[in-house]
Amino acid sequence: MTTSATTPLITPELVAVDLDAADRVGVTRALVDLLAAAGRVTDADGFAADVAAREAQMATGMPGGVGLPHARSEHVTVPSLAVGKLAQGVEWGAPDGPARLVFLIAAPASGDADHLQILAALARRLVHESFRTSLLEAPDAQTVADIVTREVVPS
Repeated sequence: MTTSATTPLITPELVAVDLDAADRVGVTRALVDLLAAAGRVTDADGFAADVAAREAQMATGMPGGVGLPHARSEHVTVPSLAVGKLAQGVEWGAPDGPARLVFLIAAPASGDADHLQILAALARRLVHESFRTSLLEAPDAQTVADIVTREVVPS
């Protein structure tokens, strides 16, 4: 993965612990805005459109209450992961119901390998209920970022 020590995949600024949104579009927009505010996305509207186009191809809901939207985009400057925890689940197309954890993977347009590595590493952890529970029970953004970094990001 090409993320460097100076640009970690996830930081507390990319985590929304009490995300309140009515639908997928609202959740996605809130996470895109976190990425834009952190300087990882140059055009929030453009990246949101890229994510929406990817979601239109196939819903990215996973069993266990997880949404996993992702896109490669010319508007992304560095591979990044934004996380939202929702008190009220949002329908994400998963067979077992709404998502309470949403992970937005943002990869530069040229970052095929990064995008797939992040997606695969995250998917491998998300099948474990203990991982999902630890994130849902995390008290703050720093804890969520620490858990994801420890469990997902290769050292």
